Amino acid sequence: MALAKFDKQKVYTLQEAAKLVKEITFTKFDASVDIDIRLGIDPRKSNQMVRGVVTLPHGTGKQTRVLVLCTPDKENEAKEAGADYVGLDEYIEKIKGGWTDVDVIITMPSVMGKIGALGKILGPRGLMPNPKSGTVTMDIGKAVKEVKMGKIDFKVDKNGIVHSSIGKVSFNETQIYENALEFIRTIIKLKPTSAKGTYIKSLYLSSTMSPGIKIDPKSVES
Repeated sequence: MALAKFDKQKVYTLQEAAKLVKEITFTKFDASVDIDIRLGIDPRKSNQMVRGVVTLPHGTGKQTRVLVLCTPDKENEAKEAGADYVGLDEYIEKIKGGWTDVDVIITMPSVMGKIGALGKILGPRGLMPNPKSGTVTMDIGKAVKEVKMGKIDFKVDKNGIVHSSIGKVSFNETQIYENALEFIRTIIKLKPTSAKGTYIKSLYLSSTMSPGIKIDPKSVES
């Protein structure tokens, strides 16, 4: 049995973990591959907040449902780029009524005033458009394409952990490895100058139902 190969006490390299996560997953569905990175920062301090965006080389493996809230002159651009839902006032009313059946919302600066009123609904779900994550932009078509190709945004939680899905178990081990490496390297680049001591305290790779595989941060920091 594959679980017999897995040692919870052992620390693996990222390449070993990318192979092992496939071997110890037995779900009937195509499970997500998740990464958890505990950082040596204090997320309560604004100058130690780690957030950013990354485009995974092999995408996320899941269909991302995109809503574009824009003026009529931008609707065709959004549709041609592959947005699932396009409009403005009618979708704002739907969201006010509780509809949030999307993964990403992209909008333009001129309509952010209207969307601000949706903060209480969108904020807790991580759906509020934000210029820092590229979801408030005049280049609607480019933003939609990037999200559809596997661009994800992330931020550290109150416990100093960054958690994200970086692929599917159906990916081959090279795809899992390269996606994870790109994600970790992005986190390393975002190290706050005010963060002291060890930056990456722990690193785990897991799938939806598997145990977490502990990874040696030194195997990816070089």
